[in-house]
Amino acid sequence: MAQTRIAVVVGSLRKDSFNQKLALALAHFAPSDFTFEHVRIDDLPLYNQDDDGNQAPAVKRLKSEIAAAQGLLFVTPEYNRSIPGVLKNAIDHASRPYGQSVWGGKPAGVLGISVGAIGTALAQQHLRNILAYLDVPTLGSPEVFLQTKDDLFDDKGHIGNEGSKKFLQGWMDKYVAWVKSHSAV
Repeated sequence: MAQTRIAVVVGSLRKDSFNQKLALALAHFAPSDFTFEHVRIDDLPLYNQDDDGNQAPAVKRLKSEIAAAQGLLFVTPEYNRSIPGVLKNAIDHASRPYGQSVWGGKPAGVLGISVGAIGTALAQQHLRNILAYLDVPTLGSPEVFLQTKDDLFDDKGHIGNEGSKKFLQGWMDKYVAWVKSHSAV
């Protein structure tokens, strides 16, 4: 059975990131032919167009990992009603130089979790706008705006709340179908 490789981009660098936990927990809802590979974004230099002709090794690695994937999964917090700068920096690097973006055509899912009542709704909307420009077909529904609660994750890092398990399984089923219908696997 052919594996479908998903590049996971987490927009948080925090050691105990809720979004990192969510990204890891989500993989348990996927079928066995899906592989989730987290791409590193914490070592990227700040994007500077002057470097397009001589991209740093970390940028080349990021672009290679994205290019090798059949789908994308963005899991991001919300900072000041938008996406974190580190995520935008990674997106910019992998889309440059102009005409050499590795994002285009790769089906994506967008989720996020925060302590706030509206989850990451505005960050996700901003991210969706960016992805639309980059020609990334993004799953529109169901949307996932999670607020972290004490019972969301169990002691092994899995989703512990039964209602959340059911909801996230439904999301994953839609995401898997989305990736399969939009990728050239």
